[in-house]
Amino acid sequence: MNMQKIYVLDTNVLLYSAQALESFEDNKVVIPMAVIEELDKFKKHQDELGRNARQVIRRLDTLRAKGSLFNGVPLDNANGKPAGTLQVMAGEGKVVEGMDMSQPDNRILRVAFMLHKENTNVILISKDINLRLKADSLGVPVEDFERQRVNFDELFSGECEMDVPSQAVEDFYKNGFLEIENSLLPNEFVVLKDEANPKRSALGWKRGTRIEAIPHEYSDKVWNVSPRSKEQRMALTILMDPSIQIVTLVGQAGSGKTLLALAAALETTIQQNLYDRILVSRPIIPMGNDLGYLPGTKDEKLDVWMQPIYDNLDYLLRNDKHDAQVVRRQIEELKRNHKLELEALTYIRGRSIPKQFVIVDEAQNLTPHEVKTIVSRAGEGTKMILTGDPYQIDNVYLDSCSNGLSFIVDRFKNLPIHGHITLKKSERSPLAAAAAELL
Repeated sequence: MNMQKIYVLDTNVLLYSAQALESFEDNKVVIPMAVIEELDKFKKHQDELGRNARQVIRRLDTLRAKGSLFNGVPLDNANGKPAGTLQVMAGEGKVVEGMDMSQPDNRILRVAFMLHKENTNVILISKDINLRLKADSLGVPVEDFERQRVNFDELFSGECEMDVPSQAVEDFYKNGFLEIENSLLPNEFVVLKDEANPKRSALGWKRGTRIEAIPHEYSDKVWNVSPRSKEQRMALTILMDPSIQIVTLVGQAGSGKTLLALAAALETTIQQNLYDRILVSRPIIPMGNDLGYLPGTKDEKLDVWMQPIYDNLDYLLRNDKHDAQVVRRQIEELKRNHKLELEALTYIRGRSIPKQFVIVDEAQNLTPHEVKTIVSRAGEGTKMILTGDPYQIDNVYLDSCSNGLSFIVDRFKNLPIHGHITLKKSERSPLAAAAAELL
């Protein structure tokens, strides 16, 4: 009995990951002709979708040299095991009466439906929820693309609680550290709770082979910003520690992710001179197009898109003596002196970024591959911060389990150069907290 599966791929799977073609082991991969046509439309885009489209098209052309894509060609995914095959196929006729075959999704579904009638091991792979619904209503097995997904419900939070004897809490307060057998991850925070008196506790973090007290110079006050919760104190600790080269902050709106990151950036770059400049960037997702579609010069376009960053800088730089105009002049001065750079992620690809404090805001809208591309830009002495809320994703092909922020939290949690914390409470205002919790 032949147990080989036939995977029919939707266009969005290839746009999400150019390596998807080789992700199905020794099974058969079918690319509907409609997918080739859609890739052709995306190939001129200068974003990640365009790059993936071009990469897939080049890959298909390389495979074409092995034989006929119409008849099927072997894939290069053997790795010492049986290889899979790839076939490009165009279906004929209609799936059901009245279905509009001018729609690419319906033509893709037609191929899957046609193959399903001949073979029960056919599975349509799509990141389009609507197409998955249509396939399921027609009895065609359908799945999301599961590569590079994590279980968000079990995502590393960066902190935990541990019940310890009363003497252990005493020793921790006395010595500033505790030698104890534990399974904590590097830089993980821990609340040590007294077994005899649960109301008595101590806060530490895993450093090397022991649990140490959090340094006060890291967490008490940074650029006139004091933490309002233990999670914010934890966040400032990993943001201010120069040995931690990459920090991930996950939290709902108003939890202080961007504000804390910018405060640490100003403190370490302007006051301590640990870094040459601050580089802040955000993915351009909700506008639906690149910056070129916004009016004005590049700086004017960025000003519109970076307004949330300016709002936070305004809060950090303003005091009783400074009004809004003075603060804006301070920001412009930082930019002129190359101490602060605001850049779209589109223009970071290909750069080398040494000795900089890099903040990537709204990182939940990035794919795992995009996050890899950005983090791999980090040069010697650079610290990189990724912030975001996986519950607020604007990219239609991503969710809380497949976005790049969740992915890097899961993949980097065992590295001593990585620090992470999940900020659980909105601290922006009572109104913002109520909106985040109740609406």
